[in-house]
Amino acid sequence: MLALAGATDGLWDWDIRSNTVYYSDRFREILGYSPEEFPGAIDSFRSRLHPEDADPFWAAVQRHLHERVPFKMEYRLKTKAGEYLWFLARAQAVWDAEGSSVRMSGWIQDITENKQTELNLKAALFEIEGLRTKLEAERAYLQDEIKFEYNHENIIGQSDGLKYVLYKVEQIAHTDTTVLILGETGTGKELVARAIHGLSTRKNRALVKINCATLPSNLIESELFGHEKGAFTGAHAKQMGRFEIADGATLFLDELGELPLELQPKLLRVIQDGEFERLGGSRTFKADVRIIAATNRNLEEEVRKGRFREDLWYRLNVFPITVPPLRERKEDIPLLVEFFVHKISKRLGKSIESIPTTVMNALQNYHWPGNIRELENVLERAVINSSGPKLRLVDELEKPHKDLTASRKTLDEVEREHIVRVLEMTNWKVSGKNGAAEILGLDRSTLRARMRKLGINQA
Repeated sequence: MLALAGATDGLWDWDIRSNTVYYSDRFREILGYSPEEFPGAIDSFRSRLHPEDADPFWAAVQRHLHERVPFKMEYRLKTKAGEYLWFLARAQAVWDAEGSSVRMSGWIQDITENKQTELNLKAALFEIEGLRTKLEAERAYLQDEIKFEYNHENIIGQSDGLKYVLYKVEQIAHTDTTVLILGETGTGKELVARAIHGLSTRKNRALVKINCATLPSNLIESELFGHEKGAFTGAHAKQMGRFEIADGATLFLDELGELPLELQPKLLRVIQDGEFERLGGSRTFKADVRIIAATNRNLEEEVRKGRFREDLWYRLNVFPITVPPLRERKEDIPLLVEFFVHKISKRLGKSIESIPTTVMNALQNYHWPGNIRELENVLERAVINSSGPKLRLVDELEKPHKDLTASRKTLDEVEREHIVRVLEMTNWKVSGKNGAAEILGLDRSTLRARMRKLGINQA
């Protein structure tokens, strides 16, 4: 028998035939039990095993007794105080001449301190791995983002309307308050979002962006909240969503008015509680995200029509900033023209030294339904078609209608007519060079989304 009462480790000896067990005093002392509280039976031991260790322990015992696989394992035992301690255990059986096991003796060594250090290390490594995954996802996101060109440090203009926007930006930037940026397509809502982020305490992290109008409704949830492997056909690996990537940073939700109604409760929950689940998963994630949303829609009207949740609208409309359309910033047009002509000329390797007064007047008198984005596209075509040092305008810019302010048409009706007119001018060519998307200053997916929304189809 391996019973040594004074040993440092706890010893035990199991007589398999009588099913009685000798436990040393030290064995019981480690666990805090008296002999009366821990009788000499195998069940005394098995009943105090951690539930996760009970089956593996008994399986290891059976393999040792029947297959003579060496017995060595780690498991947890419950003390009298109710806590679980970790033990390293070794044991050896004795077999009779017929090969039947008759007894099994062994010892346990308390390794709780070392095990806790190991578990802490594993937890730290898991956290490091999580941070590495997040950084890799953010890097991948940024690699996609640098394909586009932004001038968030160049919000050009001196008009009162723009100065008021920048005043509100400075007011709110240093807080974590949700911001809703309103304005027509092409007014520079994303530049305003980037200005807010650039002045915020989160400026050292990337501004993470998602355009709700450019993705099919069945993919928006995955892009926002991520998905687990096998969540849907084609989901061959788990993927972090924008909220996970933006944890500790700022998330810009562009074209929020296009977010499907069925996803709005999930967005509301993240805004309220900072919690969400990946698509196809049950684990709840927490995210500390500052949200900046933008839309060209009248969300209050969308709420009345039942296309946008009222509670989400209230949550988003904490601090609205309205970016004025270019037609209300006519004094900014010369500054914008100078800026874009210089930028485009440099990129194209051209030298445009002067902008004729007639060209500038035409640009200032145009009503710019596509706003700054349309202005930039018009100027790019002008630079391309200018063979000398003077800027030559190639677009025929229509003057605004005299009765525009008296029109009873809705914004959607006006937008629909304008899009149809441009599509007819391009023979219904949506994308590509000289396509409607380019002329309107829109991304082709955004234009297609607007066409679907406004019911525009080629006859």
